[in-house]
Amino acid sequence: MELGACFRGLNFNQTTPYCIPSDQHSIKFWRPCNNYASTTLFHARRSFCCRATVKGNNSSVEAVEKVKTVSADYSQDVELSSLTALCPLDGRYWAKVKELSPFTSEFGLIRFRVLVEIKWLLKLSQIPEVPEVPRFSEEAESFLQELIDGFSLDDALEVKNIEKVTNHDVKAVEYFLKQRCLSHLEIAQVLEFFHFACTSEDINNLAHALMLKEVLNKVILPVMDKLITAISNMATANACIPMLSRTHGQPASPTTLGKEMAIFAYRLSRERRNISQVEILGKFAGAVGNYNAHLAAYPNVNWPRVAEEFVTSLGISFNPYVPQIEPHDYMAKLFHSIIQFNNILVDFDRDVWGYISLGYFKQITKAGEIGSSTMPHKVNPIDFENSEGNLGMANGGLSHLSTKLPISRWQRDLTDSTVLRNMGVGLGHSLLAYKSALQGIAKLQVNEASLIEDLDQTWEVLAEPIQTVMRRYGVPEPYEKLKELTRGRAVTKERIREFIEGLDIPFEAKKGLLNLTPHTYVGAAVELAKNVDRSMSLVNGAKIL
Repeated sequence: MELGACFRGLNFNQTTPYCIPSDQHSIKFWRPCNNYASTTLFHARRSFCCRATVKGNNSSVEAVEKVKTVSADYSQDVELSSLTALCPLDGRYWAKVKELSPFTSEFGLIRFRVLVEIKWLLKLSQIPEVPEVPRFSEEAESFLQELIDGFSLDDALEVKNIEKVTNHDVKAVEYFLKQRCLSHLEIAQVLEFFHFACTSEDINNLAHALMLKEVLNKVILPVMDKLITAISNMATANACIPMLSRTHGQPASPTTLGKEMAIFAYRLSRERRNISQVEILGKFAGAVGNYNAHLAAYPNVNWPRVAEEFVTSLGISFNPYVPQIEPHDYMAKLFHSIIQFNNILVDFDRDVWGYISLGYFKQITKAGEIGSSTMPHKVNPIDFENSEGNLGMANGGLSHLSTKLPISRWQRDLTDSTVLRNMGVGLGHSLLAYKSALQGIAKLQVNEASLIEDLDQTWEVLAEPIQTVMRRYGVPEPYEKLKELTRGRAVTKERIREFIEGLDIPFEAKKGLLNLTPHTYVGAAVELAKNVDRSMSLVNGAKIL
């Protein structure tokens, strides 16, 4: 067998622009890490691949010798792989979160920067008062659009190589575009209008806005919708299954399993709607937000109007009052809303974990899977535990983003720059948590026998309806009488019926109480669960603004 066979098990889709097949050892291997801790470009060196082949009696010696190549002494020569990534999102959990990579990786950031730079040049060509950038021909516009649509990993690596010289990531994008457009005679005449009157944050804030918009619409919101739908389906499917409630962990008035699931579907759908309604903002007002350089070059152009037209053309709302940066208030609101969605899901995970512990749910087993390394009988609720743990990780990162990003010293400091590179961390752990919860839900099987048994043992829960009916008909001290009957005592069906028979209340009222059981005393729970789809505020297909 092989231990940690670095790229042998990682066969990435060659059509995906941000991955390189594992057999291309002649070039640098790069895969974006969502926390950027491991986005270093590692030279693929097959001699240091952490492979240990076990053969015959010498297997242990041979394995030790081979594994030495991944020790701390050789750390700089280890290939970046699922086993060597510092971030588990890029390692152990890569397969579950990799759809975030085109958007929240450094590749995604560079790609959106390229888009903004090109779109700005095209916008300048449409302003009559800027004759130095005449309207581009259809062929030239197609050439520029192809630079956006065809942007590849090789292009991103080229930008990174330029950055090694410039030590400035946005300037590297500008130089990359100038180099690419030198061969096009028409565009070559206006190369200096790339990045015209822009500060780096003009490009970056729009790139980050596009990253968030795309990743929410294409990845996060669709998975949220699947999760809400799965829980809603649990609600309607189990609308009529009675269940003992447990307030403060003690037996309480019965409900139905479906109604308890409906609560979470409704809560999550409301928060999902809040997320989709966050207005993503962008600015394009120059170094300190006053269009200083713009007006110095072209004083007769209405630059605030041009900037608004440009920003909104990208599908982003315009923020007219800014220092050098877009102040990130919308990001704080967005991340707070995601945190709240995650908090609700933590509540769901813990409740389902508890119901599994009580035996209300069984978990469908999968052949070959192991629950405990020492206790063969165990089927642990690991999916809900994984979900809860990753929601905590997500909220920790998103909380820092939401509290830090709106704060910047005077017109600009760079503390937001490094923090913004970690957007993918909070979103990645959130995505992983949502998928784990979905996986756990798919394994659940209702154990009606356990639910029935609990209800059969708790006739004392009927103390509530009995004393309430007694109040209606003027029976003195109804609460106190039921307290004396039930509190701290074993209550049977027979004792409850005997108590009801002795009440001085109308016959029909007495008959209604005698017909009650812990299984039927569920109020409107069945109807609430069945109607949850109608009540939810989830709008299918809604997109982030």
